[in-house]
Amino acid sequence: MKFRIFTEPQQGATFEQQLAMAQTAERLGFDGWFRSDHFLAMGGMGGNGMPGPTDAWVTLGAIARETSTIRLGTLVTSVTFRHPGLLAIQVAQVDAMSGGRIEFGLGTGWFAAEHAAYGIPFPDKRFGILEEQFEIVTGLWAAPVDERYSFAGSHYTLHDAPALPKPVQQPIPVIVGGAGPARTPSLAARFAHEYNVPFRSNDVIEAGFGRVRIAAESIGRDPGSLVYSAALTTTAGATEADYRRRAERIDREPDELRRTGIGGTTQEVIDRIGGLAAIGVEAVYLQVLDFDDLDLLEFLASEVVPHVG
Repeated sequence: MKFRIFTEPQQGATFEQQLAMAQTAERLGFDGWFRSDHFLAMGGMGGNGMPGPTDAWVTLGAIARETSTIRLGTLVTSVTFRHPGLLAIQVAQVDAMSGGRIEFGLGTGWFAAEHAAYGIPFPDKRFGILEEQFEIVTGLWAAPVDERYSFAGSHYTLHDAPALPKPVQQPIPVIVGGAGPARTPSLAARFAHEYNVPFRSNDVIEAGFGRVRIAAESIGRDPGSLVYSAALTTTAGATEADYRRRAERIDREPDELRRTGIGGTTQEVIDRIGGLAAIGVEAVYLQVLDFDDLDLLEFLASEVVPHVG
């Protein structure tokens, strides 16, 4: 199983705090450091949003230049924030800045309040936008260097784009996330390197994996060619007191987090992650919300990760 750290900087984190966490995760051997793409703090996750939001792709570009091995990406970028032509350029550029370590998560977006706060349009129907953005971004990256790229859809039109720059990776791994039972599986089967189910029970995660496997088979794709992952809020401690202190710092009720996330003392967390592996989770995104607690990463790396499996 791959272990990745997943963060929510909109809750309150400077660039320096994000860099410190990413570099700590790299030093400790975590496979990846991923961040959300949000511009407004949310309740129930700790933090007051100060000193203000940071742009996901600007931040990842800077972190790319200050790390060397860890995978980097978004879980996930919202289609409402950037035109797909611009987004393809941004992500390809950050991939080059990282030496080919970027993974690209893209989703419909959901947090209406942040759109209202910053004057960003928030259409009621966004799945068609998501599908076209996947087609455009991957199409721009895949187009031969000496060819132009055009696209005519319901939401976007591109005419004779140079389709440059090209990413270092061909292709950049694409992440499709969500537990939608109808359209999400087909989207994952068409475009995804990885399918991720965030913040759901084991039953929902396992059912989502099953639907994606069926969707892949229906278009002649080997279901084993996808990576299956999950993201869950995570905190832990060597003692019950340590665990409860950490849970309270991120505004989570300790017993509730045990049920819905990855929470508890050492063996509890080991067993919880082992249960995820048993239902087919191949990569787990450990959502770490406290940027001032890098000791949690040290604890997970030394006391949990070596004992899972």
